[in-house]
Amino acid sequence: MIAVTIDVNAQPTMALVEPRTSLADFLREQCRLTGTHLGCEHGVCGACTVLIDGQPARSCITFAVACDGLTIRTIEGFDDDDVMAKLRKAFSEEHALQCGFCTPGMLISARDIVGRAQCADERAIRVELSGNLCRCTGYLGIVNAVRKVIEASLTGIAVEPLPVAAAPLPTFVPKESEVLAASRIDMAAALDEPGTRKGWARFEESFIIRKSPAEVWRIFGDVPAIAACLPGVRLTEHTPRSAKGTMSVKLGPIVAAFGGSAVIERNEAEMCGVIRGAGNDKGTRSRTKGDVLYRLAPIDGAAGTTVDIAVEYNIQGALAQFSRSSLADELGRRLVADFAVNLNKRMTGSADLAPATANVDAGEMIWRLIWSRIRRLFGHGTSHREQ
Repeated sequence: MIAVTIDVNAQPTMALVEPRTSLADFLREQCRLTGTHLGCEHGVCGACTVLIDGQPARSCITFAVACDGLTIRTIEGFDDDDVMAKLRKAFSEEHALQCGFCTPGMLISARDIVGRAQCADERAIRVELSGNLCRCTGYLGIVNAVRKVIEASLTGIAVEPLPVAAAPLPTFVPKESEVLAASRIDMAAALDEPGTRKGWARFEESFIIRKSPAEVWRIFGDVPAIAACLPGVRLTEHTPRSAKGTMSVKLGPIVAAFGGSAVIERNEAEMCGVIRGAGNDKGTRSRTKGDVLYRLAPIDGAAGTTVDIAVEYNIQGALAQFSRSSLADELGRRLVADFAVNLNKRMTGSADLAPATANVDAGEMIWRLIWSRIRRLFGHGTSHREQ
């Protein structure tokens, strides 16, 4: 596994990938950007076309590790692009799509053509589109749609050309330390200023460890020790900067076992860090991505340590309903609380840690969630006390 950092649709993405993983598989399986379609998987049909540093490229025959440090733009990254909006409208008006399988790659190639076109010559458009195959339309509608947008741009509607790549794809893979240094973020600022990623949720928690910050910082750098304190986590591979394993969670009758990987950043000067992970559960066909940001601060004259944690996550698939209902937040807070208890026990020499699977009472959790909403709705003047 190799750590890479790739800018995907203006979102820096860190991940662990196998050297043989194609960019298309990375985008679909790890980034969950399924608008990139796989057809021939030989670089012939063009369905997998994306932009790599501003130039159209076949993602099925490009290795993800070769894109480390580069900028990738998929069809999902054109939601706010005016030219792409014109192309989509023209494709609809000219009946330029039927099954839609080739359409994402076709639109990306068309966007590149419009940005470079000096005329709306039909033959030139057909030559430019020859690398994108369609089995439905006969191409006439596609050519007419592209021609319509080019003609509009040549009659006064400005089309901003896409940037040209400054360099070809690298033929080497940087060392892991170089990858992390190049992509380092201001983790302290990220804790205080939540991100605005669409579809992501966030919650924050704090707890106290009765040890000095130096001792807590040391154990936070011990990947197996931290994994042992997380209920349901089983570590299979690890380095100081990466980890791979599974996490099992039981929520009432639902059992999920997420397998995945994570990359780890630590800033000793600020005593803060971030763990970026992604995984999937084959049983429920659910996928999740998440960042865990933490920061240590001394209390009681450095005799103790406050640990501030912010968790940002995205869930897709069958378990996404728990994210929408805030049950995922409740589960996350429960796991953080169990982690704090386990960490205190470990640092005081106790071996009585949580079981291998995080078992959560779904009924109790739902009741706590409902009651907290009632309290927020009517204020805190009620005499009822939570047990």
